[in-house]
Amino acid sequence: MRTFIALTAMILAVAVPTTASAGVTKVTVTATEFHFKLSRVSVPHGKVTFVLVNKGHIGHDFKIAGKKTAVIAAGKTATLTVTLAKGKVAYSCTVPGHASAGMKGNLSVT
Repeated sequence: MRTFIALTAMILAVAVPTTASAGVTKVTVTATEFHFKLSRVSVPHGKVTFVLVNKGHIGHDFKIAGKKTAVIAAGKTATLTVTLAKGKVAYSCTVPGHASAGMKGNLSVT
């Protein structure tokens, strides 16, 4: 019985959405050449903290809702917190040529 309870607790811990703090949703954004992978495809409206992790070989930034990180070097991270309203919100890398090469997308905000 204890094994079942422990296993259930582990499953529930994995299923709970990640938040940076009370009321702030956290999304990890992994950048490579020339692609973004977000840890979530949908977030609740309100404050969202994006953690940009550059696993590529060249500099990248992350722009969403009119705000952006600095261009960060390979192996570095940056954090950006924005308040999002319901709908679809576009994001992109603003380094010249990166968005047109595929570093862009839309995030659903519920």
